[in-house]
Amino acid sequence: NIINVIKNIDLEYIVLETDSPYLTPEPYRKYKNESMYIPLISKKISEIKEVGEELVMNTTTESAYRIFDF
Repeated sequence: NIINVIKNIDLEYIVLETDSPYLTPEPYRKYKNESMYIPLISKKISEIKEVGEELVMNTTTESAYRIFDF
């Protein structure tokens, strides 16, 4: 399941996005996914990986810059 994937993948390989319009985080599952939910996704990943939220946000942002060559 997705939680096991998150637990077992290095944080450097995770990018936060909202391209899955109907895979919205709880408690907004019935609504269309929006960028404003990124902090909720980050918080859940930090809980799953047992690391700080700031680390998740910084690392995933750096990964996005690297992948998309910003």
